[in-house]
Amino acid sequence: MKTYTTERLVLRPYNEGDYEAWISSHEARRMPQSRHDNGPLTRSEVPQDRFVQIVKRQEELGLRDEMHHVGVFDKEGRHLGHIDFHIVKRENYNWAWIGYYIHNQYQQQGFGVEAVRCAVQEIGFEALGLKRIEAVINTDNYLSIKMAQQCGFEFEWTKKEFIYEFGEWTDNHIYVMLNKGMGEPKKWESI
Repeated sequence: MKTYTTERLVLRPYNEGDYEAWISSHEARRMPQSRHDNGPLTRSEVPQDRFVQIVKRQEELGLRDEMHHVGVFDKEGRHLGHIDFHIVKRENYNWAWIGYYIHNQYQQQGFGVEAVRCAVQEIGFEALGLKRIEAVINTDNYLSIKMAQQCGFEFEWTKKEFIYEFGEWTDNHIYVMLNKGMGEPKKWESI
């Protein structure tokens, strides 16, 4: 997968040399602001060799077209978060779920909206040839819902007791973005 840029951001696959930027941003996280937010993570929790394993695993998943993962960096090289596309079904569907996370010290600055808009258009629709991208969001994750709406995702429906997390089966809203100009699906090849 190649590198994608916006006015302020760089979206690209991780490489082994990203460890310092990656772990520094995780260490600098504020305490969780909600149950959907992650707190700080330390070097002892994710040492460099574990990070290298994560990067290799992401590369393997991308080559198998199961999940495509990019880090979100600013132009100065600070790691701000990540975005991933989990391929649900190819064939006549070209359907994926998008996941996104911006570290809480960088939230509410427009980075998430800028990154997701770029990722949906340039990675999801153009590079991966997706027709349908869904954001599956807990019904009480108001920041994620707001961001999906600002990016142009449309509410479709609510799946009841869809994901087991936080010790319970949670309801999730489905927000969707469609590649409306897409014609016949093309055979996917590794990017």
